[in-house]
Amino acid sequence: ICRSSALCSLFQSYSSYPSLSPDDDVFKHLALTYSTNHAKMSRGVACRSAGPGFQKGITNGAAWYPLTGGMQDYNYIWHGCMEITLELSCCKYPPASELPKYWEDNKLALIKFMGEVHRGVRGFVVDENGRPVEKASMKIKKRDIGFQTTKYGEFWRILLPGIYSLEVYADGFVPREVEFAVVEEHPTLLNVTLRPAKVPFSNVQKVDGPFYRPSTGYQPSYRPQHYNVHPQQEAGFLSSISSGFSNFMSNILG
Repeated sequence: ICRSSALCSLFQSYSSYPSLSPDDDVFKHLALTYSTNHAKMSRGVACRSAGPGFQKGITNGAAWYPLTGGMQDYNYIWHGCMEITLELSCCKYPPASELPKYWEDNKLALIKFMGEVHRGVRGFVVDENGRPVEKASMKIKKRDIGFQTTKYGEFWRILLPGIYSLEVYADGFVPREVEFAVVEEHPTLLNVTLRPAKVPFSNVQKVDGPFYRPSTGYQPSYRPQHYNVHPQQEAGFLSSISSGFSNFMSNILG
């Protein structure tokens, strides 16, 4: 209950609404995999009579309540990690005597959820000599969330069945785009071989010799729909931070 008109105005203006990511279909599938294999989560029963009920036991987090600065968004946008939040009890601190029941309710759901790692595409990025290409930047076309290969050149990406295109970029190599299919039964194995770019392109930057170098560093291009920056401020955001930091250091050091 709002007891202050100022607080009421604040909460009413800060309403919740869905924020859909480029992988919304995958997130929904992962959430449903857990809820439908849980003993009762898929019923969508609210903890309180006046509380919200969720269809099949899942919801878009931002539609439930807004949250900024969460690790889920950071890991997803900057590292391509896909995370979901599991709320398993209406009681924050259930009695120890009830823990075996919670385990039985969640055991199958946990196993099924972990099994989803074997869905989508996986493989290696190597050079012409078969050596792994570390930190190759990758992206599924039309899904603007980047991810990178490990030091072994390995990559993986959870995707639902369909036809996709994989874009691959790495320092000193010609970029590649590879089309592949994902099926329901097993993950698609996709190995990508990159060829060195010995002839510099006119529209890229040359660094340490006549090899291809992307003109900009690796950055994710996805921005959540609810994250809006004023057009006049967007271009100068980083420069404003840099200027503020410089002023701060000047005040300290004189």
